[in-house]
Amino acid sequence: MSDQEGTIDFERLLEEIQRQLMEQARAIYSPQVIEHAYNPRNLGRLEWPDAYQLVDGSCGDSMEMYLRVGAKGTQEERIEEITFTTDGCGTTLACGSMLTTMVQGMSLEEAGQIEPEDLLDALGGLPEASVHCASLAVTTLCETIGCWYQRTRRQRRGSNAPQGE
Repeated sequence: MSDQEGTIDFERLLEEIQRQLMEQARAIYSPQVIEHAYNPRNLGRLEWPDAYQLVDGSCGDSMEMYLRVGAKGTQEERIEEITFTTDGCGTTLACGSMLTTMVQGMSLEEAGQIEPEDLLDALGGLPEASVHCASLAVTTLCETIGCWYQRTRRQRRGSNAPQGE
């Protein structure tokens, strides 16, 4: 067998394994989960975020969120840009991707009211063993928003301090 034939056989085997994995995924997960797991949105670190938070989940996965806030036409702070990273499984990746897509442009107040059930609905559900991934994503979002509020409060207190102190 030549090297070229070996390469072709390997490529066919790889394609077959990928096809089988996709069939198994479709039997378990919704099209939304598969789409966001294989093509995640807003994945990566955000340079110079207004807020950042790292949360460790109960399953050992962790998620980081980066948030940039702006006011768009009103005094209400809105999510201008949001990204995430995770060391978790495909389901955790899908949850981070869907959640950051959902909250883009929302006010911080609206985004802070999202519950894991809202994320599960948007994803078309998850198997019971993966529901904790939605909780991890929502918890990370809420803690990142909380970080922004704490930072803003500190900055405002600092700007109200008498000069020279």
